[in-house]
Amino acid sequence: MLGRLIILSIILSATLGLIAQNWLQNAETRVVTNLPYNVTVVNGISMRGFADQLVNEGLLEEKWSFLFWARYRNLSSSLKAGEYKIPANATMNDLLHLVTSGQVIDYPVTFIEGWNFKQLREALAKQKNLTQTIGKMNDEAIMKAIGAEGQYPEGRFYPDTYHYTANMTDLDILRQAYGKMERLLSYEWGKRAPDLPLKNKSEALTLASIIEKETGTEIERPLIAGVFINRLRKGILLQTDPTVIYGMGDSYNGNIRRKDLRKDTPYNTYTRTGLPPTPIAMPGGKAIKAALHPAPTDALYFVAKGDGTHYFSSSLREHNNAVNKYQINRRKNYSSSKPLQTNKREGRASE
Repeated sequence: MLGRLIILSIILSATLGLIAQNWLQNAETRVVTNLPYNVTVVNGISMRGFADQLVNEGLLEEKWSFLFWARYRNLSSSLKAGEYKIPANATMNDLLHLVTSGQVIDYPVTFIEGWNFKQLREALAKQKNLTQTIGKMNDEAIMKAIGAEGQYPEGRFYPDTYHYTANMTDLDILRQAYGKMERLLSYEWGKRAPDLPLKNKSEALTLASIIEKETGTEIERPLIAGVFINRLRKGILLQTDPTVIYGMGDSYNGNIRRKDLRKDTPYNTYTRTGLPPTPIAMPGGKAIKAALHPAPTDALYFVAKGDGTHYFSSSLREHNNAVNKYQINRRKNYSSSKPLQTNKREGRASE
């Protein structure tokens, strides 16, 4: 009798072993989706909770096979939060490997050189897969939330492409962009040319933002910087239209009138000497470098030639001649206003 029980036990064990082996082999090839599918692993979810989620989303018929397979692979505690793209014809094994790999989907958001903070906020608000938290926050609250309390936000975020995952917030992106600008600005400030008429990094950032708005031509940025540095040293009004536009705010409609140049605001460099109180846009790295390494020049003026470049002049007479030559049929843009010489001896920096 005992021998018969032993034989039955051996047969049963062998049968169960074959069943388990077949099941495990099937788990490796069992298809969970025939089409690509995105699945999200939320922060703090357990493997059991995630298996319930997979059943609810129709990827699994029952959860126990997935839980057993995760335990068999010693991955029951290895889930990594994020959004994953499951490829077509993925097996249960593929799915388990993916959600424990950390290879989450990321999404890009790009901040463009020359944007202002309002445009940056609008770009963040359009990101559908980014958790929105700043919609009802004012600028002061945002700066406090990223650890920069008391700072004006304009120009403080580095223009670049940033990548985020489904579990990130708009504040996470702002912290990255703010930190990158701080690091770059500090680095360039430490290598700045000697004897610049700039008191601190904030003034350098402000000058860089003006340079960014004045030209998109890389080779000219150091020359543009040289003109503004010369005017700062001589105490001459900067007379640069982008600052006036910034001071006009939402009232700017694409054209500057003579009365706009005369209307005093903290940002009107036709009525106030020196730099405006804050940056007017996000400068890129090349504009920051130009502001701190201006080209040696005696030029005090520049005028757009209509081909994306400028003509630089060291005297008002030469500048006026260049204006007559290049600006007769100029387009209506931010530099479309006619020459306004509040001081005939000095003249405008740019046209």
